[in-house]
Formats: sequence, C-alpha cells, structure tokens
Amino acid sequence: MSTNDQPTAGQNPPPQPPPVPMPPKPTVDQMGNPISPKSRLACALLAWFVGIFGVHRFYVGKVGTGIAMIFTLGGLGIWVLIDLIMILVGSFKDKEDRLVLNWQ
Repeated sequence: MSTNDQPTAGQNPPPQPPPVPMPPKPTVDQMGNPISPKSRLACALLAWFVGIFGVHRFYVGKVGTGIAMIFTLGGLGIWVLIDLIMILVGSFKDKEDRLVLNWQ
C-alpha cells in the first residue's frame, strides 16, 4: 500500500466488518404488558416545552385531556408537572392504556 493507505491498482481493499444490527424495540414489558410504540423522549420533550397546551397528550392519542389542558393551561402547571414526572419514571400511558417506555 502507499503512504496514504489507499488501495492501489490490483489490490483489494481490506474487508469491512459486518454492520451491527440494532435490536428491535420491545413490544411488551417484563410482566407481559404491551408497550406503546410512541417515544418517551419525544413525549418528555413535548411536555417540557409545550406541556401547558397538552401537546404531549395529543401525541399519545389522548385528545380529550389534551383539549382540557389547553383550557386550563395544563392545570396551571400542576397537571403538566405530574405528567412530566410520570413520563420520566415510565408510568405514563397512551390512549390504548399501553405504557410509554421506549426512549427511541
């Protein structure tokens, strides 16, 4: 090889290692309960930045309580704070009563 480690004519490049596959997102927790496909990170960021408008609740499909949060400004911030804590500890659920656990 030359000094810049580029293959020259007639030489094959070194073999590349195979790509490492990403594990799939889990669909059930340890107890066999279904897990929501929604992202916990996205939900937490929505709650943090626009939580008083209930955007995180619209994101997980809870339209009725999302509208209620708009009219009450997130329960004057208390409702948003409770939701944010529930999201961060992993006990927040989506419309179909599945836990929002995946951080991806």
